[in-house]
Amino acid sequence: MLDACDIIICYEVDIMLYNVGDTHGNQYKWVEQIEPTLKPGDILIVNGDFGVGFWNGRYWSEETFYDFLSEQEYTVLFIDGNHENFDKLYSYPTEIWCGGTVHRIRPNVIHLMRGEVYCIDGCSIFVMGGGYSIDKYRRTEGVSWWPQEMPSEEEYNNALANLSKVNFKVDYIITHTAPSETVYYLSTLRNLGIKNDVVQEQPLTSFLDEIQRKVTYKHWYFGHFHLDMELWRNQTAMLSCVRELENGKIVRQWNPYEG
Repeated sequence: MLDACDIIICYEVDIMLYNVGDTHGNQYKWVEQIEPTLKPGDILIVNGDFGVGFWNGRYWSEETFYDFLSEQEYTVLFIDGNHENFDKLYSYPTEIWCGGTVHRIRPNVIHLMRGEVYCIDGCSIFVMGGGYSIDKYRRTEGVSWWPQEMPSEEEYNNALANLSKVNFKVDYIITHTAPSETVYYLSTLRNLGIKNDVVQEQPLTSFLDEIQRKVTYKHWYFGHFHLDMELWRNQTAMLSCVRELENGKIVRQWNPYEG
């Protein structure tokens, strides 16, 4: 069986790299909004909160949904957010794929692990998943919340080591949350209701500040905050649209309250 890197090579002429915000295990959003965008050979990257452990929905069980995805001729890549079942996610086998370590869910459904740098269709992409659940107080550990949602010191060190290998220069950065300076700016927009005082997430957002200062990149995409907005420093917050990774063009957009 061809792995996803082989699939990418096979479709090299027609391939498109796309990016989308949090999917939260929403099968309706996938089937009605995301799926129609994709053609054979395309690659879609989800900016965290893919929904591992939460895909039971109106159409299929979670594993049946993954089987459905495995029958498609596109590739789904995702970073983890704070709303994943990390016990389940970490149970999948790891391997090296396109230059970085991954969890392979299905042949064409792949988790891009924290702090890795990948070369995908000629683009270098640094990823850093993770985030803090501000709704943790109403969740149950090991059922709807997992402490692994925040990166470990080992994962931070792994990120810096991998970036050092590429001289702190990549084409794209994809994270779940954002640098603390960006979070602060978003918090000043009163209509958004975004908090700048989530101290539990600050180790990660401060680390991303360091990445922002050290790394040369073309564009940075993130999810987590449930908004679509183009920001400073070539950063874009994403939720309810699919964008072309290389130029940020919106190719499909929907009402975030649907589904």
